[in-house]
Amino acid sequence: MAPPFPDDLLARAVVDLSAVRDNVRALAGHAPGAAVMAVVKADGYGHGMLPVARAALAGGATWLGTAVPAEALALRAGGVTPGDARVLTWLAAPGAPFGRLVAAGVDVGVAAPWALAEVAAGARAAGETARVHLKVDTGLGRNGIMPADLPDVVRRAAALEAEGVLRVVGVMSHLACADEPGHPSVALQAEAFDDAVRTVERAGASLEVRHLANSAAVLTAPRLHYDLVRPGIAVYGHSPVPQLGAPGDYGLRGAMTLQARLATVKDVPAGHGVSYGHHYTTPRDTRLGVVPLGYADGIQRHASGGSLGVGGPVGTGAGGTARVLRVAGRVCMDQFVLDLGPGAAERAGDVVTLFGASDGVDRGAVVPNAEDWARAAGTISYEIVTGIGARAPRVYAGLDAGLYTGMDESSEDRKEVQR
Repeated sequence: MAPPFPDDLLARAVVDLSAVRDNVRALAGHAPGAAVMAVVKADGYGHGMLPVARAALAGGATWLGTAVPAEALALRAGGVTPGDARVLTWLAAPGAPFGRLVAAGVDVGVAAPWALAEVAAGARAAGETARVHLKVDTGLGRNGIMPADLPDVVRRAAALEAEGVLRVVGVMSHLACADEPGHPSVALQAEAFDDAVRTVERAGASLEVRHLANSAAVLTAPRLHYDLVRPGIAVYGHSPVPQLGAPGDYGLRGAMTLQARLATVKDVPAGHGVSYGHHYTTPRDTRLGVVPLGYADGIQRHASGGSLGVGGPVGTGAGGTARVLRVAGRVCMDQFVLDLGPGAAERAGDVVTLFGASDGVDRGAVVPNAEDWARAAGTISYEIVTGIGARAPRVYAGLDAGLYTGMDESSEDRKEVQR
């Protein structure tokens, strides 16, 4: 249950840590032969990296995945020890703090030939053996070693392994079209990945893990599970294949609920323009409500309503009648407007819900989900949840408050979260 909404907050994002835990358990059930790496990059997809990392581990994840080195180091600094979980980081540029990563017990993804020498130098400086995952470009055309370059990289890695400065423990890649099951690129990438694994193993590497599957592949492509799966958006309760199934179809539920208090409620006459450009004009005498969130908070301007589009959905239950309304007119930097209807029961201070745990308004839910906002804005649920800004503070619920590590133990804020 979410804690009470403090009077001094305009908006908040309630993160249900038990949903993160349960989503990880569900994902492990979809890939029973593989270990689970919960991807907690981008501040845990906007949910708060340290709290969701702890919740994911409580759900059975044994690995945590980060994009950039600073994220991996923050996990270790936040108290996630090597005994708690393996941590992998895979996106770096020359000059990255490889010595600190190795000293902290962080596995490093090597995605380019230059990185081997820098990882080795970092390992020598740390006086430790680096654990390396070779990241191969099997067809995404993004970060990764090209297959033609892999044999030379493997030879160089073998020499460094003989020196004792690094050990190749994994081979990894990433899929371009896993969210389109049956796309021919998926099978082609799997074949290229198998070739890469054989190349590395023939050179004598003793691999611990081979990993390719993201959220969509975890749910739709058992052939790609290998030793380790790397779910991201599904950890947070959103379907990576919304065209095939809603979260509940896969045993998932959304972990973030975004709420706001109505700042203003007022009656206006028919024909009254609403927000910038008057892209919505009231068709009758009605009551408007101002929601104090806007594009500065991550509310997509492309989710504007009226003549601009369908408008992002908002759930309200004032007067005991739950219903979904749409953004009326342009989303502004700090606010947007709802047409509440003539004689609406809502009052200033009432709480409305932009999105939460549901299977979506298309399935009759009166609480929208992030995918509903994604459709209204022409984007994906990933962008919706990762974009929610700091003016909607994260409030944690659903598991022991000890999982929340973002505040000082003695702070009044932490006590509020625990209540």
